[in-house]
Amino acid sequence: MSFESWAAFAAASAVLLVIPGPTILLVVSYALGQGWRTALPIAVGVALGDFTAMTLSMLGIGALLAASATVFTVLKIAGAAYLVYLGVKLFRAGGTLRAEPRADAASSARMMAHAWLVTALNPKSITFFVAFLPQFIDRHGDFFTQMMIFEATFLALAFTNAFGYALVASRARNLVGNPKALRIFNRTGGTLLIGAGIATVAMRSGN
Repeated sequence: MSFESWAAFAAASAVLLVIPGPTILLVVSYALGQGWRTALPIAVGVALGDFTAMTLSMLGIGALLAASATVFTVLKIAGAAYLVYLGVKLFRAGGTLRAEPRADAASSARMMAHAWLVTALNPKSITFFVAFLPQFIDRHGDFFTQMMIFEATFLALAFTNAFGYALVASRARNLVGNPKALRIFNRTGGTLLIGAGIATVAMRSGN
């Protein structure tokens, strides 16, 4: 695996993680209702959930890699197209983040478990990883080494992202609900995702 592939993976992952989905809505809901104390347990739960979904996905990708080079290549191209699709969808998204404050008294362990369940058991998580990861994997490199590097990178980014969302939501609630700020954020992220999808295709065609 080249440094360029790892850097492309890290950049695309960082953009993908900040897209408000079910996990981020849960993070923001807890933070709006209970403040900054939710940041650490929620971030740990999100990272554990991503670890679960990502490990299951990587094992499936490893099986595809061993079974068929053609299927694996098709999956890589589909993954690049998926990035572009997500980018267009995010660019066209509105400027609202529908997250209702959760005022129910929940322990740190319960919040962590809730975040893990929402992240790991969302069927879209595994589907996403199966479509997203193959385009960055070197077929000629050691698969398990790449698996560990990609997982460690993604989990560090996932933890940081969830922690940051929780802090922002608890301290800057007006920003979270600001349509103009969210619209700019969505358009910037969408543009970066489209660029990442195109870049991964160009990177492969140049090899």
